[in-house]
Parts: sequence; C-alpha cells; structure tokens
Amino acid sequence: MTGLPYCGAPPLPGGVAWNMDPLLLGILGLVALGLAAACRGGAARAAAALGWLVLALALVSPLCNLAVALFGARVLQHLLIVLVAAPLLGRALARTGLVAPAPLPAAALFAALFWLWHLPRPYAASFHPDGIAWWWMHATLAVSATWLWAAILGARSARPIASALAGLVTGLQMGALGALLTFAPRALYAPHVPAVTLSWGLTPLEDQQLGGLVMWVPGGLLFAAVMVAALAALPRPRPDVAAL
Repeated sequence: MTGLPYCGAPPLPGGVAWNMDPLLLGILGLVALGLAAACRGGAARAAAALGWLVLALALVSPLCNLAVALFGARVLQHLLIVLVAAPLLGRALARTGLVAPAPLPAAALFAALFWLWHLPRPYAASFHPDGIAWWWMHATLAVSATWLWAAILGARSARPIASALAGLVTGLQMGALGALLTFAPRALYAPHVPAVTLSWGLTPLEDQQLGGLVMWVPGGLLFAAVMVAALAALPRPRPDVAAL
C-alpha cells in the first residue's frame, strides 16, 4: 500500500499537525447548521454546541495525526467522540423530541460497530490512503453513539430499566474489549509498527495496552454512572403501599 493515511504521515514527537481537510470542515459546518435548526431552547442548543465542538476537535486537532502513530491516541480520539461529544449531542436531540430510539437496539448497534472497527483488519483498513474506511469508521461510531445516548437519556424517566440495561451492556462490552486489548500477549494492529511507536517511547504492545486500559476504565465507569442514574429514576413505592 502506497500513499499516506487520511490524517497524514505518522508524526514524530513535536511534529503533529492539524487536519484542515476542506471536505471535513464543510461536513462539520453542515452538521452545525443541522443542529442549530433542530435544537430549540437554550439548554439543547448549549449541549449541541459543546458536543459539536468536542467532535470537531477530535477530528481536526493534532489528535487525528497522532492517532496515525499511536493506537492509544486513536482510542482517545474515539472515546472523545463516543463518551463526550455523543452524550452532549444525544442530550440535545433527546430534548428536541424528534427522535425516540429504543435503548437496547441502539446499544446493540453501537456495540457491533465498536467491535467491528477495533478488529485488526477493519482497523488497518482505516489507514488506507483513499480514506474511505476512515470516514466510515468515524461517521458510524459518531452517529451510532449519538443515537445510543439519545436513547439512554431520552428513556431515563419513561423507561429507566431499559435505559439502565443499555448503559450496563455498553459499559460491559467496552470494558471487555479494553481488557482483551490490555492483556493480549502480542500487538494486533499492523499500522502501529515499532519504527513508529518507539519514537514515542512505546513498543507496539505497550501502546496497545495503554489504549486498552484507556478504553476499559473510562468507558466502564461512565456507563456504570449512567446505569445508576437510570435506576435512581425508578419510581419509589409510597410508604403506605410499602407497609401493606
């Protein structure tokens, strides 16, 4: 395979670059316009604006270029999208009343896509110079995660058990994948070769272990918090009923 990955050549320390692709900037602009048109009310617009900003930074900032060199940076980029930007965007969409997805199917779709894109072959495909797999990876993760968070947050009052189960399933699957990567006996991702990762003081296996740990702990903790919050929304029996 000849040519550079979509986010550029693997950088050396101190040499990371911003991703100022006009197509990406144009799409982010269209997303911003769509959110502005869909969201009503100060809270929804504030959440949408902050979520859009985090999403844009994850894709445009030097993190995109660093992710070409380090698997841990790619994991951090994905977690910013699915654990920071997506909850904010999902909250904004849930407030619009335009979407009412079911939590468990949304969790199943997100889990399938999250595992798919972190399998060695699909992951390696995202480094192809044509950038097609890179676009599919980040678009499907961002959309499915936003859909999932809209489902979890939108159902927290009306369907708290389904919301809690969706959070539990998502936390478990992210934690399981993170643990598998942390304890894997060998490096699994071909793009992160020693000649690249050693410049950053990490072997490919250490880089993978760091990425797995980052995926395992923050993801599990956040979705555990979601589950607790959803369960806290369950109606409590009245004292006179509980005494019967």
